[in-house]
Amino acid sequence: MSSIVRHGTVKLRTNLTFATDLVVGDPLNLTWKLNYTGDGSRLQSPGYFDEGGQVHATGHVEHRSSWVGDLMPKGSAEAEGALRPDDPLQLPEMLNDPGLTNKAGVITITPKDIDLDFTPPDGESIVNDGDDADNPSDMQIKYSSGWISIDDRPASENHVHNDLHQTVGNGDFADLTFVGTGVKYIGPTDKDSSPVDIYIDGVKRATVDPSRSADDTPVNDDLDGGKTLWESPQLTYGEHTIRVQKASAEGTMWLDAFEVSTTTAQTPTGYHSAKCTPVNPSSVQVTVGEKPDPTDDPTTDPPTDDPDDPDDPDDPNDPDDPNDNDNNDVGNLENVVVVPQATSSSSSSSTPKSTGPTATKYYRAQVAKTPSGGVETGVAPDEGHPYGLMAGGMAVVMGSVGGGLLLRRRRAEHAGGVL
Repeated sequence: MSSIVRHGTVKLRTNLTFATDLVVGDPLNLTWKLNYTGDGSRLQSPGYFDEGGQVHATGHVEHRSSWVGDLMPKGSAEAEGALRPDDPLQLPEMLNDPGLTNKAGVITITPKDIDLDFTPPDGESIVNDGDDADNPSDMQIKYSSGWISIDDRPASENHVHNDLHQTVGNGDFADLTFVGTGVKYIGPTDKDSSPVDIYIDGVKRATVDPSRSADDTPVNDDLDGGKTLWESPQLTYGEHTIRVQKASAEGTMWLDAFEVSTTTAQTPTGYHSAKCTPVNPSSVQVTVGEKPDPTDDPTTDPPTDDPDDPDDPDDPNDPDDPNDNDNNDVGNLENVVVVPQATSSSSSSSTPKSTGPTATKYYRAQVAKTPSGGVETGVAPDEGHPYGLMAGGMAVVMGSVGGGLLLRRRRAEHAGGVL
């Protein structure tokens, strides 16, 4: 099971906040917070991974004005340590994406899907035998009958954890199923070794002979361990099975360990994904007013011109005055264009550039200060900018099947400014 939703519906609690009263040039900054509910359901690790695995979230927020498009708040959370299947995963604390308003108008904000994905860490993991202390990855090698374990070998032989397995039965094999982008077969070179056939996902890929060197001359080794006897080419990220099988009735076959590798740049977006879809989402309107004219500041000195001068261009009684802004109330505002703003510390609405054919580049969320009067403070907003809140519960389901996100509109009270 590759999804991070492994055992039924996962419920999340969400808050989407943003200012609802702006002036031209103000940022339309969307902050989307995710939390687990108290029912115990969690996103869970889809496999065994070393430290560094990350959960990424991308929210989609539709805005309609004179230009229709999406802002995409993004965030990520890194696991605190190595992971086993079903270990709970941390959620990104905050998704954030700013956009700049370029003219007065009205914007309608509607929350859409949230995409969740897990990216494994780069690196290698040794798969050996034994308990957790001896085998941190805990993936299991499955041996056919005929194998025996040889423990407590001398350290000078260089075996992984000073142990290995051996068999003399022709056709005996060992399998490992793993998730990654590559695998190595590790064992000793030895003058009495048998040839070994190697299969990936049921297809024979190579035959190696640990009794002979790279130039096909016989070796004179006695269990010279820790050697990479075969390394796979780059594999598509996903679940694979390697089989090593004794290919001759003569000699002995040894298996010390496998080494599984993962290259994050080769991990396809969505392999471990889940999608959250709103159910009957509500919309909230944001008004963008004209930027105040500094000449209208009442603290400045009054004009010295004769107020009755018919040629005074600032005369409010002049019906032909082109600069008269008395009618620029909310009802007459034009639709506004929101221009996504890219910064060095937050993601923009553009698609991240790929570092490879299937690479995905992620950005950590920009942690914004919650303005006074925002969701968590309960006090009057600063500078007359009330804040909108969309809050509710989200049901996350496996793969791309829609879950439920109940979003309710809470309008800011302009008188008093409390949400």
